[in-house]
Amino acid sequence: MKSFIAGAVALLASALPALAQTAPAAPADTVAAIRARGQLACGVTPNTIGFASPDSRGVFRGLDADYCRAVAAALLGDPERVRFVPLSAQQRFTALQAGEIDLLVRATTWTLSREAQLGLVFAGVNYYDGNGFMVRRSLGVTSAAQLDGASVCLQAGSTTELNVADYFRANRMRLQPVLFDNIEEIRSAFVAGRCDAYSSDTSTLAAFRAGQGAQAGEYILLPEVISKEPLGPVVRKGDFRWFDIVRWTHFALLTAEEHGITQANVDSFATSTNPDIQRFMGRTGDLGRMLGLENDWAAKVVRSVGNFGEVWDRHVTPLGTQRGINNLWTRGGLQYAPPMR
Repeated sequence: MKSFIAGAVALLASALPALAQTAPAAPADTVAAIRARGQLACGVTPNTIGFASPDSRGVFRGLDADYCRAVAAALLGDPERVRFVPLSAQQRFTALQAGEIDLLVRATTWTLSREAQLGLVFAGVNYYDGNGFMVRRSLGVTSAAQLDGASVCLQAGSTTELNVADYFRANRMRLQPVLFDNIEEIRSAFVAGRCDAYSSDTSTLAAFRAGQGAQAGEYILLPEVISKEPLGPVVRKGDFRWFDIVRWTHFALLTAEEHGITQANVDSFATSTNPDIQRFMGRTGDLGRMLGLENDWAAKVVRSVGNFGEVWDRHVTPLGTQRGINNLWTRGGLQYAPPMR
């Protein structure tokens, strides 16, 4: 019996190193890493007008770019302490998983498989979108139902590729997919007439059209929206302190719009007697300390980039895109923030 026990103990001891190797690693402390380097590394699209696109001085502008700035303002107190990392669709998840970036805000669709398989988690939705189709006006097509047998430019491996295939199959239409690895190749091919239609998120299609200058009128966006594409910021799963900061920064932008707190008037709310606004401004409640931030973190966010509506109007409205379901819940939209208390 003693020899059996001794053997079992020896077997268990020999297995421990292997067990240790297969055990999941503890999540990195992203907040501490960002504070130590004094800068947020934020992954964005290389060039999508309205979301993240470099201006004439090389400074990234857009809805997603301002979300990176808002998070930097919340954590570091300075919206300019951001290093923007332009990433292709193929690079984005690997870069986040490997710790090359702290945050991904790149017009990325929230799906079950991405959360369940990639070790990532979405912290909210900053744009409720859907796949659509764009065609040249000269094609004479006014509905996606007229695209039977059409060639469609698509990004390989994207949610759009699957959505378009499903749509054509469901409507018993023939599809000729023309696949490319990156968005610039798709746009060039579509302009060159290599495909009849270009399919992507409607926001991406609107950004493409806006970038065509005097030729923008040659392209039309068809009315059908064939999928749900909730886009939002993404972080690594398991680092809940960092997740909470990113998520509540999004909610702070919405809450500010609900209360009419803007980049221009935020300081005038410092003496408000409204309990909700007192908590928002950091005068009561210690909400910032609960997140590991300064109590006036939300005010710093609005002071830096404005509220959600201001960010939208600055970057998305010029694309000719109606706010629609991206409006606040009080105006018939889906944007809704939990109470900050």
